[in-house]
Amino acid sequence: MADISIGTPEQLRDPDYMPPLAQAVPLGIQHVLAMFVSNVTPAIIVAGAAGVGFGSDDLTPMLYMIQMSMLFAGIATLFQTIGIGPVGARLPIVQGTSFAFIPIMIPAVAGLGTAGLAGLMTGVFIGGLFHFCLGFFIGRIRYALPPLVTGLIVLMIGLALVRVGIQYAAGGVPLIGKPEYGSLAMWFPALVVIVVTLALKFFTRGFMAVAAVLVGIIVGYIVALAMGQVNFARVGAASVFALPQPFLWGFQFNTAIIIGMCLMAVVSAIETVGDTSGITKGGAGREATDTEIQGATFADGLGTAIAGVFGGLPNTSFSQNVGLIAMTGVMSRHVVTIGAFFLIFCGLVPKVGALIQTIPINVLGGGVIVMFGMVAAAGVNMLSDVKWNRRNMVIFAIALSVSFGLQLEPGALQHLGKTAQILLTSGLLPAAAIAIVLNLVLPEEIDE
Repeated sequence: MADISIGTPEQLRDPDYMPPLAQAVPLGIQHVLAMFVSNVTPAIIVAGAAGVGFGSDDLTPMLYMIQMSMLFAGIATLFQTIGIGPVGARLPIVQGTSFAFIPIMIPAVAGLGTAGLAGLMTGVFIGGLFHFCLGFFIGRIRYALPPLVTGLIVLMIGLALVRVGIQYAAGGVPLIGKPEYGSLAMWFPALVVIVVTLALKFFTRGFMAVAAVLVGIIVGYIVALAMGQVNFARVGAASVFALPQPFLWGFQFNTAIIIGMCLMAVVSAIETVGDTSGITKGGAGREATDTEIQGATFADGLGTAIAGVFGGLPNTSFSQNVGLIAMTGVMSRHVVTIGAFFLIFCGLVPKVGALIQTIPINVLGGGVIVMFGMVAAAGVNMLSDVKWNRRNMVIFAIALSVSFGLQLEPGALQHLGKTAQILLTSGLLPAAAIAIVLNLVLPEEIDE
C-alpha cells in the first residue's frame, strides 16, 4: 500500500514526480537490494563455467565481470529512467544482468578460460545491437509469442539452470570427485539460506519478503563465516577505484554465440514488453504506450551492447522490481534513478566485487536454487493462461521433450558441428523454435 506521506495519490502515479529526498533515497536503495543478488549471479556462473571462477588460481576475470554487472546495470537503468532521445521508456524500470542467456553462454565458454571471453563479449555486443533494432518493430512480432511459447521458454530457462544450483550448494565444480563435494559442511550453509528465504517469503511482508533471497544469503554467509569457509584475502588487494576497459579480452567472432544472443534477444525483448506493461498497470493503472514499449526495447539493446564492449553480460528489465513498484505504489522514475547511481558507484569500486567474491559458492548455491526454481515457477504461472486443448498440449509436449532431452543428453548431437551443438543443447532455442513454428502452422481447431 502506498505511503501518502510521500505524496498525493496522483503524484505517486506520476513517473515524473520526485518524492522528498529523505524518502526517495531509501526507496531507490531498496530497488537495488531487491535485485542485487540476481544481478551479479550470472557473472559468477559464467566465469565458473569458463574456469576462471571459484576454485581457479586467478579470480580477476570474475571480479571484473561482477564489477561490470553492477556498473552497466546502473547505466542501462539510467537509459530507461532518464532516456536519450527515443531510447528509454522514461519509467521506473530497473535493468540487470539476464538469467535467460546463461544456458547459451555456459556451453559457449565451458573450460576455455579467458580465451572464451573474447567471443562471448563480442556476441553480447552484436546481440545487443540486434536487440536495439527489435525496437523498430517489436509490436509486430508479439503475436508470434503467446503465453504458450513464452511460458515454455521461461520454464526451460529455470530447468536449464537448476543443476547449477545443486552443484553450487554441494561445493561447486572444483570439488566434484573429492570427498568434500556434497558433504554436510557444504550443504548446511546452503540449507540455511533456503530455510531463511522461505521463512521470510511466507511469514513477512513488505521489503523483507521482496529481498528474502538477499537476507537468506547474508544469514548463510554468517553461518559459513563461523564455519571458517569465508576468505577475505582478496578484499585487501582490490583497488578502491577502477574504470572499465573496452574489449579487455579481445574481439572475436563466434558464430554460435552471435546466433544464440540474437535469438535470445527476441525473448528478452518480449520480457521487457511484459515488464513495461506490468509497471504501468501496477503503478499507474493504465496500459503502456507504444512509445514507452519501443523506448524500453531500445534501452534494453543499447545497454546490452555497451555492456558487451566493456566485459559485461546481457541486460534486461528485472521483473522483481515490477512487483516492488506495485507494492510501494511509488511510480517515480527518479527514485529508480537514485538506485541506478548507487549501482554505478558500486561498479566503479572493485572492493565491492571482491567482497561479493568472498561469498562461499555453497552459500550462493542456496540462493540460486531458490532463484532458478522461481524462474521455472514463473514459467508455469505463465502457462496457466494457456487454454489446454489437444493442439496446445501437442505443441508443448513436442517442444519440451525435444529441447529438454537434448539438454540432458548432449552426446546425441556429437556428429553435428560445434555451433549447432551449442545452440541445440542449450534447450532454450530448440524449445522456442519448435513452439513458435508449431504455433504458427498448426490450425487453431483440432478435432478432439
